[in-house]
Amino acid sequence: MPDIHIDDFYRDTAKTLVALYNNFPRPLSLYVEDIAGPDTPDEFGLHSKRHESCLSTFIWLGNAGYLNYASLIMREALEAATLTHQAFILLNSGLNSDELDPTAPHGSEGLLINLLRRELENGTSGSLAILVKGVMAGKS
Repeated sequence: MPDIHIDDFYRDTAKTLVALYNNFPRPLSLYVEDIAGPDTPDEFGLHSKRHESCLSTFIWLGNAGYLNYASLIMREALEAATLTHQAFILLNSGLNSDELDPTAPHGSEGLLINLLRRELENGTSGSLAILVKGVMAGKS
């Protein structure tokens, strides 16, 4: 059985890091729907599992030191979210590990942030997972 929730975690992580990088250094109200898509609450108004998983990814990224935020806006968004210093430096680093992407170009094209953007646009779930794992391992 495929671990779709893990694939969603990797995609949400990549989208979140790219969104925060694109807004850096300005704080951003980071909405779950902007990352995971529209929510489909149940008959009691509770958020979907997909929505809750994306929100949990935000909180995990904060606890793991990738982003800072001022507060949670209900269960909809993070207020004043920014990349941490370490995450900003990591995303601006070049990729030099052949196991992640041996065809990665050098220069600005080979920066982790640009590789994330490229994988989100054109990559597969598998290639995105490999890249996000590399980012989390701090490989640069």
